[in-house]
This record gives sequence, C-alpha cells and structure tokens, in this order.
Amino acid sequence: MSTKRRRLVPAVYPPKKLSVELEELRTRLGQQPVTLREVIYKLRGRAYTLILILLALPFITPIPLPGLSTPFGLAIAFIALRLTLGQRPWLPKRLQRKPLPAGFFTKVFAVAGKVIALLESFLRPRLAFISATGPMQQIHALFILISALALLLPLPIPFSNSFPAWTILLLAAGLLERDGLFILLGYFVFVLGVCYFILLGEATQQVIDAAVHWFSR
Repeated sequence: MSTKRRRLVPAVYPPKKLSVELEELRTRLGQQPVTLREVIYKLRGRAYTLILILLALPFITPIPLPGLSTPFGLAIAFIALRLTLGQRPWLPKRLQRKPLPAGFFTKVFAVAGKVIALLESFLRPRLAFISATGPMQQIHALFILISALALLLPLPIPFSNSFPAWTILLLAAGLLERDGLFILLGYFVFVLGVCYFILLGEATQQVIDAAVHWFSR
C-alpha cells in the first residue's frame, strides 16, 4: 500500500490594516518616551513606509507644530531619499536615537485615529500601473522627499505643514496598500500646496512693496 504525503501549504494572511498596526504599536509602547529605532523594531516588515505615515500624522492639522517639523521632516527626507535612489530605506543612527515625546502615540491617535479609519475604508489595491514597483515608486518617493523638505521649514503659517503632510500621508498609504488612486490624490494635494505657497509668496511680496512705498513717502 502506497501512502500519499500531503503537502502542507502555509496559510497566507492578508496584511493588517493600517489602523490595527498603529493601534498595536501604541499599545506596545504606551506612555513612555521611545526612539525611532524601537518603532522600526516593533513594526518590522513594513516599518519604513509606516514610519512615513506615522511622522506625517501630527502635521495634518492646519496649525503648525513648532519643534517637531524639522526633526520629523528630516527623518522622512532620509527615508524618501533612499527610496528615490532605489535603495533600501535607512536612517542615520542619530535620527534612530531621536526620542519621541512621552505619550506621543496617544496624542497622535486622539487627532488622527478617525482620519486613518476613514482613509483605510477606501484604501484597496487598484490602478496597479501607478503603484507598480521600480521606477514608478522612485518617482513617488521623490515627491515625498520634496514634501519632507517643505515640512522641514519651521514656518509659523497656517497650512504650511498640512499640505506637505497630507501629500506624504496619501502617497505613503497608496504605496503601502498598492492603491494608485490614493497616489493620484497625493499628487493633487501636492499641486494645491504649490499653488498655496505661490499665492502666499505673492501676497507677502505685495505687503512688502506696500510697506516700502509707505515708508518712502
């Protein structure tokens, strides 16, 4: 009698939802101060893409957050630069040791939890040619890099952080879930942000010209 051996096929589980991953991270790390290195270790597989989202979340509100935009923008820029060059994401040790404030995740989720839940209700794989691996992803990473450089500027102006942050959030979420529509939305917000800064620059120039004209009189 010959016996047939059954091949055990490992079960393939879908990746966890974004809100689940971030909520688990909040639960694990609790209220104590943590470093980016600890966050990378906890997130493992999709760590760097989730870090892009995580670091952009505090800035999606119209009010600028002084003191955080520069170090967080720098960390996002390093990750995006490596992705733009087609290299494995990486952060310098100095940034990896950057401590996040105590209760950071609780504060972030208090504002952004509903936003994430709303976004992921629409996130799904689609328009695969936009989210495809290779050169397309490098182009998307380039725009994340540009947005991170804008986030680096500590401008005390409403929406100066929120346009770059939303661009990073939408592009990173689209890359994470292979959703081309979210990537297109990220580019749309990027264009809106460029228009906003152009109008802001023109308005500032007009105010300066008016002040110079008034003083010259």
